[in-house]
Amino acid sequence: MITKGNRILRRMFIVNKSELIASIAEKGSLTKKDAEIALKAFIESVEEALEKGDKVQLVGFGTFETRERAAREGRNPRTKEAITIAASTVPVFKAGKEFKEKVNK
Repeated sequence: MITKGNRILRRMFIVNKSELIASIAEKGSLTKKDAEIALKAFIESVEEALEKGDKVQLVGFGTFETRERAAREGRNPRTKEAITIAASTVPVFKAGKEFKEKVNK
């Protein structure tokens, strides 16, 4: 952690898809190809469930679900004119208790 004034800043490292696949392969004793297939299958399964309006709950990790976002008024940042932003359905992830505790260690 880095401090700036009285604020604590965390260093951010981004894990990309290939690094995640390598980690899954190592931890699961899989080949990288098998880990990639497993990750793709997981992502597709979550996407399909959310498309159908279902919720995906992984106890201890978190819940993937969708929420309805109402139509609202916004502003075009270039012209400052008012625009209407259409209603939409958005995917949401809510972290589980154990996951939150691990992240906050």
